[in-house]
Amino acid sequence: MSHPPADGPTTASTGTAPPAGGGRMAAGTRSTVLGAMFLMATSAIGPGFITQTTTFTVQLGAAFAFAIAVSIVVDVALQLNVWRVVGVSGRRAQELGNLVLPGLGWVMAGLLVLGGAVFNVGNVSGAGLGTDAMFGLDPRIGGALSALVAIGVFLSRRAGVAVDRIVVVLGLVMIALTAYIAVTSGPPVGTALRNVVLPEQVDVLAITTLVGGTIGGYIVYAGAHRLLDSGVTGPAHVRDITRGSVTGIVVTGIMRVVLFLAILGVVAGGADLGTENQAATAFQAAAGEVGLRVFGVVLWAASITSVIGASYTSVSFVTSRTRTSDRTRTLLVCGFIAVTTLAFVLAGAAPTTLLVFAGAFNGLLLPIGIAVLLWVATRRADLLGGYRYPRWLLAVGWLAWLLTIYLAVTSVRPVVELFG
Repeated sequence: MSHPPADGPTTASTGTAPPAGGGRMAAGTRSTVLGAMFLMATSAIGPGFITQTTTFTVQLGAAFAFAIAVSIVVDVALQLNVWRVVGVSGRRAQELGNLVLPGLGWVMAGLLVLGGAVFNVGNVSGAGLGTDAMFGLDPRIGGALSALVAIGVFLSRRAGVAVDRIVVVLGLVMIALTAYIAVTSGPPVGTALRNVVLPEQVDVLAITTLVGGTIGGYIVYAGAHRLLDSGVTGPAHVRDITRGSVTGIVVTGIMRVVLFLAILGVVAGGADLGTENQAATAFQAAAGEVGLRVFGVVLWAASITSVIGASYTSVSFVTSRTRTSDRTRTLLVCGFIAVTTLAFVLAGAAPTTLLVFAGAFNGLLLPIGIAVLLWVATRRADLLGGYRYPRWLLAVGWLAWLLTIYLAVTSVRPVVELFG
């Protein structure tokens, strides 16, 4: 029996043909782009996303709204460039890296896979904590069972379609449930909106942390590589690629905003969230026992989709689209999930030191990867099939790239302090 593709269906298998121009999106293409943008968004919305948003909301209050708004603008600028270069060239990021400088792509892949593996331990851990909040199940057992669910998705007969559908459904579930808590907590929306344009406090670290958490490491490439594997490539698909890249950030931003408002309402009401598991405490304070169960569902959904995104994208960095068989890709993805789950079960939690290292690697990868792709857009038009890259988009991309340099320095600093 043939093994299902880990990287999803090709254009032919979906029964659609690439459009000749930028007109109405075909049904098959629309489904693929929707899956790609939710794969990127739900990869970003993981346990770390929830922790970051909660922590900064407690620290900054309504002023955090400004950091969210600025980070979304920066994220759009960077992801627009990454998806367009990858999508138009029809090559994965590491392939472009090797064409710019031999061996550079493998350095990018090594950093990404190492960081992705360590963070996946954290994702499995988050899934285990989610099952604990929902059912009182031991986190190790819950994490292992959740990993089996993720493996089952990739082993399904139509793995690509299964991935697309599960990330869309769980993404919508997360947003809907968190919005319910936001309404229940009664946040000061007017104050938050005023802080978007007239912030009471500007925290640069918060902005750079949000950028790294949204598109750092493997996340910015997740949806772009998914489009490649589904056949949505080339200049004819620029409009589809653009819509997907921007909408993916918007979906992530919506989740960030509703989570921020949910926590803000509780904090503004005077509740003390303590120092451990502040998000769970906030959800419980907003809606009692129901809120705690809702938090469990949101955390589990965020974690399992991040497991899927991290595993899929990490394997895409060490395999070839044309020379690696579907069976091999499937086995590698499942092996990646199994190894990281075993690490969690044996350790009981994601080791803090390893997570610090992973954050540093992801912070280093972001400016390297962005620079490679912007260089291709600036100097290697031959790799873009004659496509004329918009100058305004290049300018915006290079300006946003400067921020990733600061992010890299910020991400390395904890490692220096840890061993200094």
